[in-house]
Amino acid sequence: MNRPAARPLLWLAALLAVYLCAPFAASVPQLGAADWTGVDWRATWSAVGISAGSASVASLVILLGGVPLGYLLARSRSRKVALLGFVVQLPLALPPLTSGVLLLFLLGPYSWVGRLSGGALTDSFAGIVLAETFVAAPFLIIAAKSAFAAVDPVLDDVAATLGHHASSRFFRVMLPVAWPAIRAGLALAWLRAFGEFGATVMVAYHPYSLPVYTYVVFGGQGLPAMMPLLLPTLAIAILCAVLSILSLRQRNGAEPVEAADDALEPRTALATGRDASAGRSLAFHLHRQLGAFDLDIAWAPTTRRLAIIGPSGSGKSLALRLIAGLESNASSSVRLGDTQLDTLPPERRQIGYMPQDYGLFPHMTVAQQLAFPVDADPAGARYWLDHLGLAHLVGRLPHQLSFGQRQRVALARALTRHSELLLFDEPFAALDTPRRRRLQQSLRTLQREIAAVTIIVTHDPDEAALLADEVLVVEQGRVLQAGAIDAVFERPASMRVAALLGLHNVGEGVIGAPGRLALAAGLVFETGVREGAFAAGQRVMWRVSSHALTLMADGAHAGVVDAIELRRGERYIRVNIAGVNFDIASEDASLREGSPCRISVRAEGVDVWPVREPA
Repeated sequence: MNRPAARPLLWLAALLAVYLCAPFAASVPQLGAADWTGVDWRATWSAVGISAGSASVASLVILLGGVPLGYLLARSRSRKVALLGFVVQLPLALPPLTSGVLLLFLLGPYSWVGRLSGGALTDSFAGIVLAETFVAAPFLIIAAKSAFAAVDPVLDDVAATLGHHASSRFFRVMLPVAWPAIRAGLALAWLRAFGEFGATVMVAYHPYSLPVYTYVVFGGQGLPAMMPLLLPTLAIAILCAVLSILSLRQRNGAEPVEAADDALEPRTALATGRDASAGRSLAFHLHRQLGAFDLDIAWAPTTRRLAIIGPSGSGKSLALRLIAGLESNASSSVRLGDTQLDTLPPERRQIGYMPQDYGLFPHMTVAQQLAFPVDADPAGARYWLDHLGLAHLVGRLPHQLSFGQRQRVALARALTRHSELLLFDEPFAALDTPRRRRLQQSLRTLQREIAAVTIIVTHDPDEAALLADEVLVVEQGRVLQAGAIDAVFERPASMRVAALLGLHNVGEGVIGAPGRLALAAGLVFETGVREGAFAAGQRVMWRVSSHALTLMADGAHAGVVDAIELRRGERYIRVNIAGVNFDIASEDASLREGSPCRISVRAEGVDVWPVREPA
């Protein structure tokens, strides 16, 4: 902490705290001058009861209507709803007496509402409730709107993929997560309603609420007679302060995160012999227009372990959401085996969806997370709890778990429903490299056991190679290449694909004489390609195996060391030959950047294939 910078802030905080506490301190010496003998305690407690009762009824009305309104304001992007949000906050900007006058225009005895009700809405308990509701409602509505806006929409998406409809998601996920802030707004609304004077005195002078009765006593008998009436208000303020402190202590007393091992630790033997054919194949054609971005990709893989790789903004996550049904689009087609998923809402697709932060519900323990999916299998939940080493964590909340534990809980939750399709949206993106590698290995172990189709969205080629048997390379919403991992990594369709996969020793060239490849002006390699496989002058892609490149004093090709890099502890030398770079694994410490060198190339290690023309 920067103490010099923080000191002015502390002084300002202390100054404001002193000012807020000063009126209470100033009132203490005046208690001796209070007229305790002339207090009408019956009228006083009647006023307290009316204020407390009307504030409670008004708060209930505000709660029932304000929470749905706050949710609508937080989730809607409509201009009409935005205008509504502006209007419902106007009572905060109005003087209380002005609010009372406006209410008289609506509820007064000469308004159509007043005539319809026979004047029962003014000078009555109902009038007090209506006045307090008008001035106090914005406090809860603003709190609810802010609370719902702060809830991660991913939680709603995950709940949908776990089989819950909109109403169930609202009451079981959105409302509980937002409730602490809503509860604070409700407390503010109650206090505002309890202490309301201006609007109340205009709409319902009788029966006396506590603020109005205090005003009447002060006007008729003076300050000494009014002072005892401050006690109920001060008692309520002290009670609210105590409740706030207790709530803060409960939050601060939360159990800390356990520093546990992140790796998968099955308690029973892995069922690696499970029939892989039990899973069903996936096929999709996804199309979605979002402003200037147009996604249009199709894929029909033949294996169960799949990966979608591409740069940021390429449409990977959008594709995953379309498959999950979280983005509505009638023009997309998704089929899993014989089931046409695109005709089903997300809650009926029987899938598991894991976003980047795993989408655990912050208000649910591990046991509640696993029991949350619709049609969750209790026996399956117990199996996965034990199998993934989570049995001792069933009472923990997500913030009390390590990253690895959270990932295993999310996996167990998805598997509890016998999901046939598991979707992972860059599940390791936020982790450090050692932890990411451990969790990748853990997921790979689990993939061998389950029969579900898994799709990993990633921008990490190593992750795709480890966790998938087939890969789809996309950019700007279009497919650049799709196929088996080995085929795509060994023969990228274009230089752009090679760059996205992080491949080295790859480029474009031209076939010259039979068995010879021109990589650049003056640079020709012998290849193992049989005669007649390519026409002379044909443009091709080439790849040179790192094992085919050797640093030799009498090598056929002269070059210069362009750079020296360490990759996972191994030393690589980048050699520039006629403007073409080649990466060679070498432990020769005598080579430095700028050093001349010579390399030899084995013809069998030079692979050549046709260039795919862009669509």
